[in-house]
This record gives sequence, structure tokens and C-alpha cells, in this order.
Amino acid sequence: AWDLAYSSRTARAFYLEASMVFESVELSTPAEESPAVSWPAIAAGAIAAAALTLVLLAFGAGMGFSAVSPWGNSGISASTFQITTGLYLIVVALLASAMGGYVAGRLRTRWVGVHTHEVFFRDTAHGFLAWAFATVIGAGFLAAAASNIAGGASPGLVPAANVSATAGSGSPLDYYVDALLRPNPAASPNATDPGAARREIAGILTKGIADGDIAGPDRTYVAQVIVARTGLSQADADKRVSNVIDQAKTDLDNARKAAAKLSLWLTAALLIGAFAASLAATQGGKVRDFNASLADE
Repeated sequence: AWDLAYSSRTARAFYLEASMVFESVELSTPAEESPAVSWPAIAAGAIAAAALTLVLLAFGAGMGFSAVSPWGNSGISASTFQITTGLYLIVVALLASAMGGYVAGRLRTRWVGVHTHEVFFRDTAHGFLAWAFATVIGAGFLAAAASNIAGGASPGLVPAANVSATAGSGSPLDYYVDALLRPNPAASPNATDPGAARREIAGILTKGIADGDIAGPDRTYVAQVIVARTGLSQADADKRVSNVIDQAKTDLDNARKAAAKLSLWLTAALLIGAFAASLAATQGGKVRDFNASLADE
């Protein structure tokens, strides 16, 4: 009887001990329930990065880091494109992305019971996602504002060639039209309507430059108009037409080269921004975890 009672007490104690072990395992798992990605923190960091980018672009425009212009007489010429403009794009991306990544790292939830290597990876991912989200926001919603501030090199003369050829219209093509219709000081003033001639020549230039060259009949016609308007000889008018068209093509080619350079600078700025956001997010996460550990003590 004594052996039976002892065995019963031993079995009951083993059952209680097993139950306690089971309960301790259950209590150790809630730390894993924290989500690996904190989307509110990522969204907050992206919005902060996009807003700071717009502010810095506005500041850069005020400081003169505006875009390349394809026109030799309007804004910053393609031939005077400076490396400082590209460097400023990198500075903007570095500062704005670092701010966005740091905000994302500081605002994310704390992960308890996760290895430090995994925490580092998650913080890096938060910074990268914040940068990517900010890039999408900038491309989707801030493109018009950013292009207006930064300027952007025009791919050609045609987008700017909706010309109102009246005097004082301010169109970039006015320079070329004025060069064609510049009167000869020795010639008597012509009584024909200058506005009609300007509009017609502007249309010919627009179509010819869009096609890559001005057709022979159009060149001849423009030269005849110049002869009638300025009093030049036919040979001098033909020479003037060729010189002005060559100048317009040179400005267009310079604008295309400047646009290619600007694209390379923009690519470098985006890559550096992604790295800065990821690195700043890890620092923000470390500060957040350190402050939380102090509060727990």
C-alpha cells in the first residue's frame, strides 16, 4: 500500500512538472508576434524624405543650381553645365534619404528575442523601403514641382517651339528668327508685316529641327524672305540661313549631352540615397532600442 501511494505521488509530481514546462514554453513565444515590417514607420520616413527633397530643391534653385537650358540665350546654357549641379543633386539625395531612413528606424516597433544580425537586416530593409517609397512619391506626385524647380534639360527644341512670334513674346526661337530677319543698315525699311514673316519662319524652323534638317525648298524660301525683309543679296541670305540653322543644331546637341550628364548624376544620387537611407535606419533603430532598454530598467 505504501509503495502504491508513493508511486501515485510520484506520477502526480511528474505531471505537474511537465505542465509547468509546457506553460513556460508557451510564455516564451509572444515576442515573436511583433511584425517584421513596420509600414507606418516606413511611410513616415518616406514622407519626411520627399518633403525635405522638395525643400532642398527649392533652396538649390534659389542658389543658382538650376537646370540646363538648350537655349544659348535663356537660363543656364548647356555649354556652361557645371559639375556643381550634379554634386548638389547628390547632396540633396544624401540628406533627404538619411533623414527618411533615420525616421523609419526610430519609429519602427521594437523586436524582442530577435538576433542582432536579424535586427540589423530589418533596420536596413526599413531604410531601403522608406527610400523606395519616397522615390515613388517623388516620381508620382512631385515630378511637376521638382522639374519646375530643378529645370531639367529639354530633349529638343520642339517642346519650346510653340511660338507666338509677335515682338516681346519671349519664346526661345525669337533669337533665331531675329537673327534671320536682322535688317541691313544700308537697306531701306521694308513695309511688309514682320509678325507674319516671323510666324512663318518659326514654323519652318520648328518642323525642320524636329525632322533633323530643313528641306532645301524651305531653306530657299526662308532666304527669299530674308532678302525681301533685309535687303541682303541672295548669297548672303543663304549663308545667314545656314549659319543660324547650324547654331540651332549645335545648341540642341549640347542640350542632349547635358541631359545625358544630368541623367548620370541623377542615377548616382539615387544610389547614394538608397545607401544613406539604409545606413541611417540602422542607426535610428539602435537609438530606439537603446532608449527602450533604459525605460525597461
